[in-house]
Amino acid sequence: MMDEATFGLILASLHETALDPARWPGFSAVVDEALGVQGGSLMFGDGESSDDARIAFFWICTHGERRRDLEHLYHGTYYALDERVPRLRHAPDGRLFHNTEVFTEQELKTSPAQDAFRRFNCGNAMNVRLDGPRGSRIMWMVHDPIRDDAWSSAQLDAIRRLLPHLRLTVRVQVALGRAGTLGMTLESLLEATGVGVIQLDRRARIVAANDRARGLLRAGDVLYDTGGCLFAHVPTANAELQDLLGRALPPFGIPAAGGTMIARRPSGPPPLVLHVIPVGGGETEPGAWPVAALVLVPDAAQAADLDVGAVADTLHFTRAESQVAVLLARGMTVREVAAATGRGDSTVRSHVKHMFAKQGLTRQADLVRLVRSLVGAHAGAPGARGTPEA
Repeated sequence: MMDEATFGLILASLHETALDPARWPGFSAVVDEALGVQGGSLMFGDGESSDDARIAFFWICTHGERRRDLEHLYHGTYYALDERVPRLRHAPDGRLFHNTEVFTEQELKTSPAQDAFRRFNCGNAMNVRLDGPRGSRIMWMVHDPIRDDAWSSAQLDAIRRLLPHLRLTVRVQVALGRAGTLGMTLESLLEATGVGVIQLDRRARIVAANDRARGLLRAGDVLYDTGGCLFAHVPTANAELQDLLGRALPPFGIPAAGGTMIARRPSGPPPLVLHVIPVGGGETEPGAWPVAALVLVPDAAQAADLDVGAVADTLHFTRAESQVAVLLARGMTVREVAAATGRGDSTVRSHVKHMFAKQGLTRQADLVRLVRSLVGAHAGAPGARGTPEA
């Protein structure tokens, strides 16, 4: 059973990694020791099949050391031969699979990929796929246990406990990467223009905010500040926000944890995604409270620039399909779109498939790019035709 102090060390490492991808080996060092494993690998990308799959980043680490030699060997020789990959690509979100569950009995004996895994201490590995932003996928492989061939229930429980925090780390990296701010210092983040940034001290008081975030606070329809503290306008969203801030800024001795939420407007326009991330502090004047947490609002400027009606008119989508498309374009996952619209995951996925068919698309990332090309367009333009309600 992983103790709370160790869990806190792993979370602290993930929070640092969310802001700077160069810190992935540090995460490997603490998680490998805590789990008692030989190492791990992480792959992030998108695509529905081997033909259109794209890898955005990939690393292999063993006990805190980045193994670029193994990365090149796997990607150049074994990735195309790895029978796990297409199966994991469509596996349920968050479910653990042992190698024996993603290779057939025959493949376990004959697969070149599995043979290589055995030689490099991951033939007995656990695998998991997580939903990422905009139809992307995160695949985490936890390498072989050090002390025993069998995985213990405590090890598996610890891996499951880390999954939401690993997902958040990747999501924040993607949001910061799209804004061109990944790896920036806390001070430099305030100059970012592609993402809203609010810095909080250990008492959850606002230390600073960049221009985009200040615009959100002035508008006050999603977030606002009173007495130096941050609030969400809708009561249910505010309760969730305060809970996230409480977990990101806990009392001494309790591990800090980040999280993601959807903040809705009372008037009905599409909501925003908020990421709350604990940080380890920063350079401060003597006696000042250091920056202890960040609230990030990806694509905040685009929230008012995508018109559901224009998407429907231009792309010949139904209103329901267009609403789903706009929310996906703002960075929500299918699950978050379902929660925001009161629909089931399967209904949202059905809308996505219908939109693919109408536009001749095969990937969610292409749908997002298509919808984003309509930023600034408005419904009722000359030549646009009405679309049916769903």
